[in-house]
Amino acid sequence: MIGLALSIFILIFGIFLKTTNNPGFASSKRFSWLFIALGIITLVGKIIILTQKEAL
Repeated sequence: MIGLALSIFILIFGIFLKTTNNPGFASSKRFSWLFIALGIITLVGKIIILTQKEAL
């Protein structure tokens, strides 16, 4: 369950980096696509693993 929360947090943080205008995050803005992709892949993977465990 913590894996789902962590992947959602990573996804939200990536979206935050992409949309923020804060100068403190300006140098990290180029990594926003990495966090978004990582969050989506992790979220989909966790959902697949959870559904396979329930099917057994």
